[in-house]
Amino acid sequence: MKVSHILLILIVFAWPLNYLYQRQLGAISFLLLAIFFLVISIKETKRLKGQNNSGDSKTNREKIK
Repeated sequence: MKVSHILLILIVFAWPLNYLYQRQLGAISFLLLAIFFLVISIKETKRLKGQNNSGDSKTNREKIK
């Protein structure tokens, strides 16, 4: 995900998360933020793994030649 998209999502959800925090439900907002960052990290890991696999296949083809 682009950094601008992440910031936009965090800004949009800042008020509801703050509302939960003010109502003594801060654990819920913390859980939602943790899930959000987990999803982002999984997407980035898949993207990097895909880039590494495509790079490895290119080097393997060069070794075979």
